[in-house]
Amino acid sequence: MADIPLTRGQFLLPFVSILDDIGVQTELLLERSRLPSSLAEKSELYLPLLPALRFVETAQRSQGIEDFGFLAAQRLHFSHMRERTRALIAHSPTLLVALRHACHEASREDTILSMWIEHHADHVRVCSRLAGPGHLHLRHAQWIQNIFSVYITRQFAGPDWMPTAIAFESSYAPSPETRSCWPNVRFLSGEHAAWISVPLTLLGLPNRTPAAFAPPRDNEGGPSAYDIVELLKLMLPAYLDEGTTALSDVAEIAGVSTRTLQRRLALIGLSYSDILDTVRYEHASQLLRDTDCRVIDVAFSSGYTDPAHFSRAFRRMTGVTPRQFREQLRRAEGVSPSPLTAQ
Repeated sequence: MADIPLTRGQFLLPFVSILDDIGVQTELLLERSRLPSSLAEKSELYLPLLPALRFVETAQRSQGIEDFGFLAAQRLHFSHMRERTRALIAHSPTLLVALRHACHEASREDTILSMWIEHHADHVRVCSRLAGPGHLHLRHAQWIQNIFSVYITRQFAGPDWMPTAIAFESSYAPSPETRSCWPNVRFLSGEHAAWISVPLTLLGLPNRTPAAFAPPRDNEGGPSAYDIVELLKLMLPAYLDEGTTALSDVAEIAGVSTRTLQRRLALIGLSYSDILDTVRYEHASQLLRDTDCRVIDVAFSSGYTDPAHFSRAFRRMTGVTPRQFREQLRRAEGVSPSPLTAQ
């Protein structure tokens, strides 16, 4: 059977709400595009992507709406993403980890969407592309693709952060009005993919606003998986240098079985090692930022018995070594490094 590209109905809702606001008979347009007319009731379900793109293009052309994709992107928020994707980003220790999770989960949002990170000299490009040739009306979809990368970055860099560049695969140029909403941002078209530019110095930033996500509770009795994550984050720092952070130890301390703990975390797509990595990173980054502790002492204090393992794990989460991380912070703050920090 031929592949049928699918997208989640959630991504059509912003377009529909714009049409509803201006009095368009949206249900009729949806029916003509062979889409469910009661979209709001089925927004969590998957819909065929190509009719969805045709619906957006037909509505844009018939109503003369300029930069329809950009206007819809302004109405998007994290509740439009899958619960698993939201949870993974909410509990990511750094921006780099969050972006990697987004890349991995992209095809669950749109079945032919691929997303990846390209490394350049002083920045990375968070890229996305709809697979297969000949997809029309890309400019509408690519605003949606790019805006989620922007929103994810803002969870770490702050609500006013803007990329230095936004690129589109389509031959599209934003209107002057749209450009005015993105001052100092360079727009590119005809690129190999849609992408935004993120400075390397931001990749190690911690999550600023996990409370922006509003996860539902589990159906099982007792604390939800989200509650357990927060409890583990509160409890584990006290045990990092005690050598008792193994899963079986923590489950016993928490008064649950190992299997129960694993099952609860799996409900939101997380593993115990994900939580432990996050707690270790938060502890280590605070020491690197606020003290002159030697890197080797930071490693031991964070629960690592091998400083080389610590450096590899830290680099995997931030893109830089612990020493480079500290140097970046000191340069940004205009502080001269202590001789002890080089040891």
